[in-house]
Amino acid sequence: MTIRVLIADDQMMVRQGFTVLLNAEPDLEVVGQAVDGNDAVRQVAELAPDVVLMDIRMPELGGIEATRRITTHGPDGLPAAVKVLVLTTFDLDEYVYEALRAGASGFLLKDASAEELAHAVRVVAAGEALLAPAVTKRLIAEFSRMSPAPRTPLRDRVGDLTERETEVLSLIAQGMSNAEIAARLVLAEQTVKTHVSRILVKLGLRDRTQAAVFAYETGLVRPAGY
Repeated sequence: MTIRVLIADDQMMVRQGFTVLLNAEPDLEVVGQAVDGNDAVRQVAELAPDVVLMDIRMPELGGIEATRRITTHGPDGLPAAVKVLVLTTFDLDEYVYEALRAGASGFLLKDASAEELAHAVRVVAAGEALLAPAVTKRLIAEFSRMSPAPRTPLRDRVGDLTERETEVLSLIAQGMSNAEIAARLVLAEQTVKTHVSRILVKLGLRDRTQAAVFAYETGLVRPAGY
């Protein structure tokens, strides 16, 4: 199945460069280019892409608010399944964690190689794992320390999970894959997949990245040393 991609960036060279790289992959297709956040929201509604590559800093409407509008469930007709991959220049950009909280499924440096770019799009589209260069886990840990104290409504939602599901959620937040979780808990990988699916449904989350952010924000998992 072809993964449909929308690129949102105010720099034409970035949009065109990424378009060339992604269209060279047999399973990826760039279906549109947006010049700012408002344009991205509009094109998502029109084109229903699977993944949006979203620059954070854009005129008119920035990437964080555009991400929030795109990923929010509502009567506006925006496809709930669309995933957002944030584009940033620096790996510890202070805005990236806010984008994750707004609903982004991960982030990618703008100087990523063609192979890294294509891999990131596939991973986000599948919702299978946190974008795992270790820098992503470091970013979530770093900025979760800046987030407010665990919010009671979120913490209460953890109570909907079984003990095993809570354990799996904490391991997801540590960046573990299904295979790694299965090995740690001595379970079949398919059993872990089932647990992950149930966690996402119970918590109303789109993917593992959002599950990891949820785990940090509720205080279920704390950054190392805290």
